[in-house]
This record gives sequence, C-alpha cells and structure tokens, in this order.
Amino acid sequence: MPKMRTKSGAKKRFTLTGSGKLKRKHAFKSHILTKKSTKQKRNLTQTGLVSKADEANIKTLLAM
Repeated sequence: MPKMRTKSGAKKRFTLTGSGKLKRKHAFKSHILTKKSTKQKRNLTQTGLVSKADEANIKTLLAM
C-alpha cells in the first residue's frame, strides 16, 4: 500500500494549531480592494478557524 500524500493546495491554505484546531485565512482579500471599506479589509486580515463541519474533510486532505 503506498503512502498517503497530502494535498498541496490544502497544505498551503491550512495550519494546525497547538490544540488541534485548523487555522485558515479569510477570502475576498486578494483584489478589487478599492470598493471595500478599510474596516472590512482590516477584519479580513485576521485569521479564522475552520468550522466543525468541515474539519474532518480538511484533515483527510492533510492526511492526518
């Protein structure tokens, strides 16, 4: 049986915290930023956590 490979797209997008949760970045921060307010752009800069419903799928992508 070959080894499980991690999906390189998921590897770039998610990091595991010390307590085992998954950290993610917010969307809508890459382009067309002139029409977005400063407050919205500032809040999108913060990292978020992956929801419980999606955690199992992402952990399989990361081969955990």
